Amino acid sequence: MKLNIALVAHDKKKQDLSEWAKFNKDVLVYHHLIATGTTGKTLEGVLGVPIEKLHSGPLGGDQEIGARIVNNKIDLLIFFWDPMDALPHEPDVRALLRLAVLYNMPTACNRKTADMLISSSLFGEHIKRDLL
Repeated sequence: MKLNIALVAHDKKKQDLSEWAKFNKDVLVYHHLIATGTTGKTLEGVLGVPIEKLHSGPLGGDQEIGARIVNNKIDLLIFFWDPMDALPHEPDVRALLRLAVLYNMPTACNRKTADMLISSSLFGEHIKRDLL
C-alpha cells in the first residue's frame, strides 16, 4: 500500500533526516512523500524523486501538514525537531505535534523511532486512526 509520508526537519536536523532518508531510499521512493519547503528541496536532491513541497515551516508548512493530518491525508509523520533550539514558530510546532497525538498518527521525532516505524511489520498497511 502506498502511504502518504510527511517529512519535516528543523534546520539543525536536516542533515540527520537526509542521512536517514538516503539509508531508507529503497523504501521511501515507493510512497508519496510530502515535506515542508526547504526540507523537501533537500530531500529531492538526496532521494532523486519528486517530493510534494509545502510552505516552509515558519511560513505555514507545519500548519499545512497539521491540516492534512486532520483530513486523513497523511499516514505517517517523520518530524526531526531540535529540542534544544527555541524557534519563532514554536506554537506551530506544538500544534502539529498535538494534532499528531490527537489523531493517533504514527510519528517519529528521532532516527531510532523512524527506524522502528519504517521496519515495522505494520509499515505499509492501512492503519485506522481514531481520534483520541
